[in-house]
Amino acid sequence: MKATWEIIYWLSSSGENPIHDFLDNCLPKTKVKIFRILMHLAEYGLQGAIPHLKKLTGTPLWEIKIRSKENVRILYVAYTGKKILLLHAFYKKKQKTPKKEIEIALKRLKDYKINH
Repeated sequence: MKATWEIIYWLSSSGENPIHDFLDNCLPKTKVKIFRILMHLAEYGLQGAIPHLKKLTGTPLWEIKIRSKENVRILYVAYTGKKILLLHAFYKKKQKTPKKEIEIALKRLKDYKINH
């Protein structure tokens, strides 16, 4: 089946892909969960991953929640035209999403908008 949504990884101006690099360093079981959720997002859109998605109040950001031995969060935005832009990934250790992690994602979003 052809994907209906495009998953885009944020890239730095030098071409680095920090989200992909982060995911490469996750434990194998965590990696499988992450890529399964991303495949569902690509194939079925946002409805395909509802239990794993959460809106971050007061921001344009959403987070993908991966619960395993490593609690991983991926911050993203969705665009019309069926595009999901992955902005930042991190290990979540506390209940509240750290402000520092949100700021990284917002800075990357701003950079993306300027350069695209």
